[in-house]
Amino acid sequence: MSTQKALIIPEERAPFKIVNDWPIPKPGANQVRVKILAAALNPADHRIQKFGMPMASSYPFINGLDGAGIVEELGPDVTKVAKGDKVLFPGGFLLERATFQQYNIVPELNIAKIPDNLSIDQAASVPLGLATVATGIWAHHPEANSVDFPAPWEEGGKTKFIGQAALIYGGSASVGQYAIQLARIQGFSPIITISSLKHEDYLKSLGATHVIDRSLPHADVLRKLPEITEGKSIVYAYDAISYPETQALAYDALADGGALVVTNPRSADFLKDMTKDGDGKKVARPVATLSLPGNLKLGEGLYNHITEWLATGVIVPNRIEIIPNGLAGIPEGLARIGEGKVSGVKLIARPQETP
Repeated sequence: MSTQKALIIPEERAPFKIVNDWPIPKPGANQVRVKILAAALNPADHRIQKFGMPMASSYPFINGLDGAGIVEELGPDVTKVAKGDKVLFPGGFLLERATFQQYNIVPELNIAKIPDNLSIDQAASVPLGLATVATGIWAHHPEANSVDFPAPWEEGGKTKFIGQAALIYGGSASVGQYAIQLARIQGFSPIITISSLKHEDYLKSLGATHVIDRSLPHADVLRKLPEITEGKSIVYAYDAISYPETQALAYDALADGGALVVTNPRSADFLKDMTKDGDGKKVARPVATLSLPGNLKLGEGLYNHITEWLATGVIVPNRIEIIPNGLAGIPEGLARIGEGKVSGVKLIARPQETP
């Protein structure tokens, strides 16, 4: 078999189209080919098709930034996994890396075995959300856009922030859920999140200590925060939503000298206007692609720990919803994401079930 089914964007901003004759890529050195059994849907996938984005530099283009499946073929010099292993991995903006197709290529550095306590569908919800948080806080390379915290496997990674206050805006978002969990790993307390209160119990199970209703006016939130922290300054904020108003609140809530991470790739101009000289606040706007030079070392460290974290419950994957019809169900799922009709779950497609 040399061809597969894939969901493509034929031209910039054109509707999605399923093709049946897309070539199956062959792995090179230190790469594996994976039969994709589960692919997660992300807001970036919607934005690329709807608006066109620089990362879609040529067409036809294939989306897909999260995946899980079975190792089918090993390239030369692969030692980390074996044929038949169940694995999770990030997708990417290169056509052979994307996950809205039935087979893709993954570099060995960014692949991890799925522990027995997780399904393949659950595992597919992990890569991008976890990397979006990790690259913004733990990458140390000069080219990384990070607030440069020590990672948990590094000196001080589990002790430096014990008892310090953190704020996570959008805790029920897939990225926000990982931001809460990584803040818990690092010892932050209290961990305050702004979210719909219908998710309060679940977010507290992930490590949030307090949940503030996202419908409150921002002035009321800013008044409430010192009561929760008992006067402690908020030294770290992560904005998983990153609208102008949410970024402004997170920035204003942060103590002088604190660290803020935002996720919107179009935040640069807004942040330039928002930041104030002399307050010492550090703002990072990460790119979660682990193949970038600034993220390579972090990506290797992260994927050396993911299997253990998932097996022991240190990291819990997003709650998921399976969408029907494989790749054919993705356009409708992305439309729901774009309309704000998905909350607290990650949508998962099964490419092998495409009609």
